[in-house]
Amino acid sequence: QVQLVESGGGSVQAGGSLRLSCAATGHTNTIYGVGWLFQAPGKEREHKAGISWYGGYTYYVDSVKGRFTISRDILKNTVYLQMNSLQPEDTGVYFCGADTTGRGIARGEYDYLGQGTRVTVSS
Repeated sequence: QVQLVESGGGSVQAGGSLRLSCAATGHTNTIYGVGWLFQAPGKEREHKAGISWYGGYTYYVDSVKGRFTISRDILKNTVYLQMNSLQPEDTGVYFCGADTTGRGIARGEYDYLGQGTRVTVSS
């Protein structure tokens, strides 16, 4: 079992930045990769970025390339998402997920999800 807790969400004006954190506990030695998913109000959850736990390889969907940066600190069992140039369409709930099956960081499929942290970007 892996438990994930997100933090760092909040309200920001368009053009601003936020850094989200995802702290993993439990059987972290079973993690292959961690990613961030986004759910806008009334929309489906969608994959935004992923990082391999040990190699540090990263994946981004086109809509966040150049604006978001995913990173991890293995010693702290924490994954971060630095979000810059935020726009109102980035408003929603951000979830982190852990892949303990080895599907690959681009698949966006995770075995565990956190509760999410809310981001609001005002124009």
